[in-house]
Amino acid sequence: MSRPAQFLNPAEAARRLGVSVKALRLYERRGLIAPIRTGSGWRAYGPGEMARAAEIASLRALGFSLDQVARLLIGDAEDFDVALAAHQAALEASARALAGTAERVRGLRAELARGRALGTGSLAHRPEPARRPGVAFDLPWPWGGEHFEFTDIRALNFIIGPLGSGKTRLARRLAETVPGAGFLGLERLAEGGVAARARLDGDSALELRVDRTLAALVEDGAAVSDALVALLIELEAESPPILVVDMVEQGLDRATQAALIAHLRRRGPGARPLFLLTRSSAILDLTAVGVDEAILLCPANHSPPTRVAPYPGAPGYESVATCLASPEVRARTEGVVAWRPLVA
Repeated sequence: MSRPAQFLNPAEAARRLGVSVKALRLYERRGLIAPIRTGSGWRAYGPGEMARAAEIASLRALGFSLDQVARLLIGDAEDFDVALAAHQAALEASARALAGTAERVRGLRAELARGRALGTGSLAHRPEPARRPGVAFDLPWPWGGEHFEFTDIRALNFIIGPLGSGKTRLARRLAETVPGAGFLGLERLAEGGVAARARLDGDSALELRVDRTLAALVEDGAAVSDALVALLIELEAESPPILVVDMVEQGLDRATQAALIAHLRRRGPGARPLFLLTRSSAILDLTAVGVDEAILLCPANHSPPTRVAPYPGAPGYESVATCLASPEVRARTEGVVAWRPLVA
């Protein structure tokens, strides 16, 4: 008999499924699929065979072996959920291991950038980034009390998320919960930073540090502004020992942002920890994140905040990238806040 019109030959079936003809033959040899045979002996794939082959291809794309696929196809929904949960745990463990390897590579590159020669000894005994105590607390609205843990505070910790994601609420809760932390909000910009400048009165040591840092930033291309001076006064102060800064780029142009983040990175791994809220690609350049830096993402769907590794393919990386914008774009949306309507 001839092949019915709704049936496909192996080449057509493979093309529609996005797999190779060899893969279809392998599925058949494993007993996972059984194409019909035409009168002349050719294989043909009808709607039922195509549906089964699509299931197999989808499971293979998720990383399941053919033996696992065979067990999944004959199991019930509960067995399928258990297998998916185990597979998810294995994938997440692999992702964490890969993130750790990527972090070590970034650390080696950072040492090379500082002019340190790397031999086999330094590769084997490279010092780990400074480890600091973590923090754990129940999340505020919009998370509804879910538990949150941040186990390793770094020298630079970036908090990022789209409008309405709750990142400012997370930042405030961090400042309330982390021992010795303080919160620096956008009120620092009020009246030209007059409140921040008041901290300089009678504190000659702080004034000297601010002047030195400001001069260094100007040499690196920064533009002097009230916003920059107000920020530097708080950054150069000796207290609080941990500082959470709301929208660190506010009021700063691209060159100033670039000079500022370069300065903060030069402080070294033992520096005073900072949590920086940002949506600027100049502040958070994903290609430049160092070994003693961390990224916290507040997802748009109000899932709990999560730590994101700064390399393509890492869970959450694309979400972080889409939250970032150039300083020019950020300037056009300066002052925009998410608004939640009141419920009667």
